[in-house]
Amino acid sequence: MKLVLWVLALFAAAAAVVFTAYHNKGTVLLTAPPYTLELALNTFILLELFAFVIFYMLVRALFGLFGMRKQLRHERSDRAMLSGLKAFFEERYEDAEKAARKAFKLANAQTIKALNAVIAARSAHQQGDYATRDQILSIAKEQAPEERALRLVTEAELMLDEGRHTDALAALQALYSTGGLQSTAVLQLELKAHQMAQNWDAVLELTKILAKRYPVNKGLVDKLRHRAHLENIAKNASDPALLKKYWHDLSWQEKLDGKLAVTAARAFMALSDNASAQKIIENSLDVQLDTELIALYADCLSGSVSWQIQHAENWLRKYPNNANLLLTLGRLCAYGELWGKAQSYLEASLSIEPDYPAHLALAQLFEKLGKQEAASEHYRKGLEFALKQISA
Repeated sequence: MKLVLWVLALFAAAAAVVFTAYHNKGTVLLTAPPYTLELALNTFILLELFAFVIFYMLVRALFGLFGMRKQLRHERSDRAMLSGLKAFFEERYEDAEKAARKAFKLANAQTIKALNAVIAARSAHQQGDYATRDQILSIAKEQAPEERALRLVTEAELMLDEGRHTDALAALQALYSTGGLQSTAVLQLELKAHQMAQNWDAVLELTKILAKRYPVNKGLVDKLRHRAHLENIAKNASDPALLKKYWHDLSWQEKLDGKLAVTAARAFMALSDNASAQKIIENSLDVQLDTELIALYADCLSGSVSWQIQHAENWLRKYPNNANLLLTLGRLCAYGELWGKAQSYLEASLSIEPDYPAHLALAQLFEKLGKQEAASEHYRKGLEFALKQISA
C-alpha cells in the first residue's frame, strides 16, 4: 500500500512540474560585458539542476577517494599491529618493535596508538634498550593522553623488572591519582615495589588488602606479611620503647608464631630485657612447641630460675621424652646448682637424641663437679658430633 502511494505521489509531482514548465514563459538575462545571454527560465533551471548533479557527483567522488585512502591506512595499521603482536608473542622482539612503531604512526585512535606503544616499549625492554623504551612511552604520553592507565601500568611493571622501584612507585601513584578501585594485579605490582624498597609498613598494609581479594595467592601474601614483621622487629631492635609497642600491636596469633617470637625474644635479650623475652617465650611454648624457643629459654635468665624450671617441667608433662626440652631443663638446673637433677635431665636427653649441645652441657656440668675424666669424655664425644655435622 505504501509503495502505491509513493508511485502516485511521484506521478503527481511529475505532472505538476511539466504543467508549470509548459505555462512558464519567463526568461533569464545573463550579462558579462560586452556579452549578453538570454535563456528561457526552464532552460536555466535545467542547467542549474545539471550543474548541481555534476558538483554533487564530484564531491562524492572526492569523499570516496579520501575514504579509500583512510580505509587503506586503517588496513595498513591493522596489518602492522597484528604483525607486531604475532612477533611479540613469538619472542621476535626486534620485529615486534618495528611493526608496532609503524602501526603507532598509522593509527588515529588513541587506544590503538597506546596498545602499539606498549607492544613497542615492551619489545625494546626485552632487548635491553631502555632508552628507546622510555622514549616510546614518552611519545605515547603526548599522543595518547586518554590511555594513561595502560601506559602507567606498563611503565610500573617495566621499571620494576629493571629494578627501579622508586620510578615504579611514582608511576603507580600517578595512576592512583585518577581515583577508582585498583585491580589486584596493580596492587601486587605496588607490593613488589615496596618490598624492593624495604617499605615494610606499606607491605603490611597491602597484604591486609590483598588477603581479602580473589584470586590471590594467600600463601605468598602470608609469607610476605611474616617477613615484613621480622624486618620491622629487627628495625626496632635498638629502641626498647618502639620494640615493645610493635610487639604489643601484633595480633595474638602472630605473637604465637615461633619465628616471630624467637626474633623478638632475641631482640629483647640483646637490650638486656630478659623478663620481656621470657614472657614471649613462655606464652608461645604454652600453646605449641618450638625447638628454637626451647633452646633460647635456657639462655633467658631473668631472676627466678626455679620458676623457669617449674614452667619447663610443665611443658615436659605435655611433651615427654622431648630431647630438646630435657636439654633445656638440664641447663636450667645447672644454673640453679641442682646438680643431680641437671645430670639426670642431660643424660636423659642424650639417651633420646645424642648431639653436640647435650654432650657440651654435660661436660661443663662434670667440670664444675670436679669430674675431669667424665668431662673430657663428653667433650670428646661432643667434638665428634660437631665434626660430623660440619662434614655433612
